[in-house]
Amino acid sequence: MRAAPPRPATEAEPGRHAGTSPPWRKVARRPLAAAVLLGGALVVAVTVAGLLMLAGRTGRAPGPASAAPHGLVPLGSPAPLPKPRTLTVPPPVTLRIPAIAVHTRLIQLGITRQGTLQVPKSTSVAGWYTHSPRPGEIGSSVIAGHIDSVLGPGIFYRLRELHPGNRIYVRQASGRLAIFRVTAVHEYAKAHFPTAKVYGPAPDAELHLITCGGTFDYATHSYLSNVVVYSTEVR
Repeated sequence: MRAAPPRPATEAEPGRHAGTSPPWRKVARRPLAAAVLLGGALVVAVTVAGLLMLAGRTGRAPGPASAAPHGLVPLGSPAPLPKPRTLTVPPPVTLRIPAIAVHTRLIQLGITRQGTLQVPKSTSVAGWYTHSPRPGEIGSSVIAGHIDSVLGPGIFYRLRELHPGNRIYVRQASGRLAIFRVTAVHEYAKAHFPTAKVYGPAPDAELHLITCGGTFDYATHSYLSNVVVYSTEVR
């Protein structure tokens, strides 16, 4: 039985941006990006405050989503769709999103003593929330990642550039691939985060990717919205 979604973090908990706004933010975004910035702190519930304490960068320069090299598409046979209650899917180990040049190992994220979602210590990796289904199982699997820090872009810096039809590849511990097709990309104000939709039951094997977005609040050093990418496993 799956655990309930972690409760919202408070402003005093890990994940807030600390210090002043990073200098790169002033030059690395398009004109509108000064008001609408991607990422910051990962949050998973209504009134979510920042959760991602960002400490590194990917080393990848942002570029057009269509420019991703074909070599990023992983090799292997697609994993078959699971049957409800009959298939145990191996845990995920890596994530690839060719359209935005993402390639990362996956760490496991649980819940802290305070009841909030654990967050990756590095901005260069993403994490699978272990109280959600494994990618490829029936239900809403959740993977979260940092989007930026005072040092620069994080692993999900370009997450909002995804479009319906883009492919997401999750390598399972068995070596097989679970392949997902993006169905929607939405940005939600943290005060109106759709917890049930993101973490609730689903009739198919779904994968939801989460980071932050919206306006950057210089008073709290956190972002005011979340970006969620919805995808469904390809048959």
